Amino acid sequence: MEQEMTVEKRTRDKIVDYITYFFIYSFLGWIIETIYAILINGFFVKRGFLYGPLCPIYGFGAVLLIMCTKKLYGKPFLKFLIATIAFTAFEYIVSLLLETLFGLRWWDYSNDFLNIQGRVSLLYSIFWGIIGLFLLEKLHPRIEDIIQKLNTKTHGVINIQTIIVFILVIAIIVDFVFSVIRYLQ
Repeated sequence: MEQEMTVEKRTRDKIVDYITYFFIYSFLGWIIETIYAILINGFFVKRGFLYGPLCPIYGFGAVLLIMCTKKLYGKPFLKFLIATIAFTAFEYIVSLLLETLFGLRWWDYSNDFLNIQGRVSLLYSIFWGIIGLFLLEKLHPRIEDIIQKLNTKTHGVINIQTIIVFILVIAIIVDFVFSVIRYLQ
């Protein structure tokens, strides 16, 4: 019985960790998108689907990549290849889904060399591979260490990370509902 609780607790902790990574990388993705838009346009442009400062495509993509490459130690080229293919496929699917649901395109690579329906392009696919490799080799190990330090117990029952994740999940659900309403009008 005690062993089952330990395994269950580890599984719950892993889920909380992955949700934490989703929020961190969604926020970092929003920062990347915002800086890119400022450099291209010369002024601030609101980026992303949500009202808040998150681009969930980055969070989902990062978590998916982290989960798929856990056992690829010492294989950077393979990580690059997987990141390139996974992010490109994911970007294509998300673009198609957003356009189908809301009739809007959040990005358009139609003018880029070797693009597919303006949803993905060779240039951005290579960029996603480089970003994915940087994420896996440099950024994520540091983020993982920081997150583990947050796991100090509060009142002996629940840790700070779980409390923060719970609040953020509620916030993103509310944001998502209001964003969907906005784009359906």
